[in-house]
Amino acid sequence: MQYIDYILQHYGWQGFSLAIAIITLFFIQLYYYLIVYRKVATFRNSRRKKILDSEPPISIVVPIFSEDYAYIDERLPQLFAQQYGATFEVVIVYVGADGDFYEELTRQRLMHPNLTVTKFDYNPRFPISVKQAINLGIKAAHNEHIILTTNSTSPASEQWLAMMGKAFMRGEIILGYSALEPKKGLSNYLMRMSNLQTSIYWLAQAVKRNTYRGTRHNIGFTKSLYFKVGGFNYLSMNIGEDDLFIQSIARNNNSSVVLIPKGSMIEHAWGGMKWWIGQLRHYGETYRYYPIGIKNAIEWDICSQALFFITILAALIFMPLEYKLAAFILLIVRYLVALLRTLSIAKRVGEKGVGLRYFLFDLINPLLMLSVRMMMIRKDSSAWK
Repeated sequence: MQYIDYILQHYGWQGFSLAIAIITLFFIQLYYYLIVYRKVATFRNSRRKKILDSEPPISIVVPIFSEDYAYIDERLPQLFAQQYGATFEVVIVYVGADGDFYEELTRQRLMHPNLTVTKFDYNPRFPISVKQAINLGIKAAHNEHIILTTNSTSPASEQWLAMMGKAFMRGEIILGYSALEPKKGLSNYLMRMSNLQTSIYWLAQAVKRNTYRGTRHNIGFTKSLYFKVGGFNYLSMNIGEDDLFIQSIARNNNSSVVLIPKGSMIEHAWGGMKWWIGQLRHYGETYRYYPIGIKNAIEWDICSQALFFITILAALIFMPLEYKLAAFILLIVRYLVALLRTLSIAKRVGEKGVGLRYFLFDLINPLLMLSVRMMMIRKDSSAWK
């Protein structure tokens, strides 16, 4: 009570209200980084009960919507180089009309007999969605256990498939991490940190058995689950195979999370920040259909962070020196907690080079998310058929 009287006497009701706001937001942020996200850093998939005695045969399904010769030459061979104890196949679904490219794909079977190639003829009057292409790939697959990835990614190691296969021993749905390839420049760093942060949101829910999404570059499930729900949902959308569909098949005991650098995928970055914001906007179109509890968990973190920075800024501008000092100390403590937790999670998934410039991303991320949310007010027509 004496402290309250002291604050009121020296700083007035405005200073008292500002102090309450700062402290409340400070502890909300600590709750996220010390409790919610700690579960990602300390998670051990080996604690979950086995449902299989060994790694199962796997079919890797890859839809391709362009004549990507670089994929054939550079990234596809990395799939066949995987060191895996069981059999596996790669199923490529080509959507296009280039006969030479399709012939080059089928020619790869001479070197890789475990390759299956199927095709959708391109017709501009009747466009084929990603879900339709994946559906064809799943039907063409010879194995019960399916992994989805894309032609823009490559495995982080030759043990990627082994890590994903081991995860199938403990769940019918497997969720792996996908990183953006590291390049020089601040733009690439901010994109990689944004990718890590958005992944932390769904990883934090997945490790506590509340799975609501994965990443389309590194996700798997069984054929039985897929056909049990009649295949993909939201068929009017070109997206949603890694979140809205996952929500339809996920239960509190059937997901398995891969948190090891060898089990990650690396996505090729096709552009800079403009490209990345476009990606967030495009795939964020499904966000409107998320459960309210998931939305609240994400928004409370982002909004509390933004409001914390605003209240700290107000204190640094308008309040006396000792008040500013106390606010600055809370700002530093919160930053160090966030940095250390992010570093611990980054280590689990193989992200490097996080520390030195993290304060820049920490300041920019609320603005980035706000701009994406504002863009999401209008529907993205490209996300719909």
